[in-house]
Amino acid sequence: MALSKIDIRRRAQHFLECGIEDCERNCEFYCNHCHQRLCKQCSEEHLKSPENKNHEVVLYQQRKRQLPVEKCKIHPTKDVDMLCEECQVPLCSKCVTMGDHERHKFVDLEAVYVEKFALFQQEISKIHEYFLPTSHDLQKEIKKDSSEIKYLMDNIRTCMKTEGETLKSLVDTVISENMKQLDQIEHSLLEDLNTQDKTMDDYITYLDNLFKELHRCLSSTETQKLMSEKKPKIRSIPETTKPVTPGFTAGQYNKSNVIKLLGKIHVPNTKAEKREIRSNESVYQTAMKPTHKQMKEDRKKSDKKQTMSLSASVTKVREFTVSGVDNVLHVSLDQSERLWISDRFGNLIQTDLQRNVIQKIKTSGECEGYHTVTQDRNLIFTNKNKRVINRITQDNNITEFIKTGDWTPFSIHSSHINGDLLVGMYGQVTRYNKTGKELQNIQRDNKGQGLYSNPRYITENINGDICTSDYGKGVVVVNKSGQHRFSYTGQGSRFRPYGICTDVLGHILVCDGYVSSNTVHLLDQDGQFLSILLTQQQGVRSPRSVCVDDENNLYVGQYGTNTLTVYKYLQ
Repeated sequence: MALSKIDIRRRAQHFLECGIEDCERNCEFYCNHCHQRLCKQCSEEHLKSPENKNHEVVLYQQRKRQLPVEKCKIHPTKDVDMLCEECQVPLCSKCVTMGDHERHKFVDLEAVYVEKFALFQQEISKIHEYFLPTSHDLQKEIKKDSSEIKYLMDNIRTCMKTEGETLKSLVDTVISENMKQLDQIEHSLLEDLNTQDKTMDDYITYLDNLFKELHRCLSSTETQKLMSEKKPKIRSIPETTKPVTPGFTAGQYNKSNVIKLLGKIHVPNTKAEKREIRSNESVYQTAMKPTHKQMKEDRKKSDKKQTMSLSASVTKVREFTVSGVDNVLHVSLDQSERLWISDRFGNLIQTDLQRNVIQKIKTSGECEGYHTVTQDRNLIFTNKNKRVINRITQDNNITEFIKTGDWTPFSIHSSHINGDLLVGMYGQVTRYNKTGKELQNIQRDNKGQGLYSNPRYITENINGDICTSDYGKGVVVVNKSGQHRFSYTGQGSRFRPYGICTDVLGHILVCDGYVSSNTVHLLDQDGQFLSILLTQQQGVRSPRSVCVDDENNLYVGQYGTNTLTVYKYLQ
């Protein structure tokens, strides 16, 4: 089978050589800081150098694209490396001092270029992985229907001729009329199917042209041209209909009613059924950039992830009662197979999987995700009454870590990607780094509307998206830059989101605690509803908390019981 250009490029990556002089080993990694290809050994040596301690080394496939070198037309000795946010014009460092851009804001052009490049790659992937295959499948179905129409019409003709042979002397005229009617119906049906076939041909041609145009844009070395290009909106796949076929009613041999004797063609009074177009689920996963310490572990997880998929059914693995709490409203997983569990009365306990209580803390927390475990295994929890965030180290010392000022902190999550703390507060989400420094404050969407009301649970997806479960707004998801991606408000008129988590495939799992629902919903990375994962049939009655461990086990806690249930839903 011939390989596509994309397949060739993907396979060719595995044979790139390390960019270090005299090193002929295969390239596996890439330094985003100095844009250097590295093998495993050279990547380790690269990071050992004090000069490179802040460099970001990632897997080669996850590299940032290097900004093409382009000389400024006004200052030929300078490279174009800045973007004026107000004018949306690439500039060199000398241009930014000119009067035309006085008091304008500037950003690193390479960062914008990388984001733009990724957007175009995503569109190419959608065309290659979804739109073209789906369109070809629909076209095959149309051609198959055309063949079946011809076959069906031949059968009807045979039946009609058999009837006519018996009463030949009486029915020649009726046969002729029926044949004419059938020919008209056949002509009409085939004409409609030919039109649909041509429509799909035109659409596939459009996709091919768009595919080529996007590749042309990506291969261009003119940065200004790429920056000025708008992300194309791919036209929807045209709707097509399945043919409504006629039948034939055999007649009775009665000379006085020749038409009834020979039967007549009838077309069902049925509206043509639209062909099903399979849903556009995520056709790719955007990998995050691991640190050098995580590379070996991430490669193992990546190998395992490639074999993971949703199971046909959800299986209960085990359940156990947790002492010290009256219900299970939030669960934080520790790397050492220990759990932190909280209830509605502020009881926060640490337990192992054998139900042994290790320690217990009294907090101000209630029905919210107010605690999390960091990468270095410290427990972080909010105190909404004092408006502080506390930290418990492994030697059980409790200290005030962050003061949130006028903002009341409810939910908190420690990023598995970079260790940042994401905190949900009334009306906003705030990001802090590991040392407690505020890095980001997210309140409004690009139209100036408030994004959050009461984000009581918060988590982070594998692509860096910040996912919140908000009592007033539903599930609200923004990207790592704080830009609103989508909101999810359930599948009915009532939706009461509680616990939320994500898994290795980028799925979003959220509890719906509304009294008539009491289910766990499963969404894909882009907010597309996939299924109701858990219902009362699986023993779920009042779900409040969900989390997934490193073995892809799903932990579900409920209101009204201190039993924690573990399920398998991936295989």
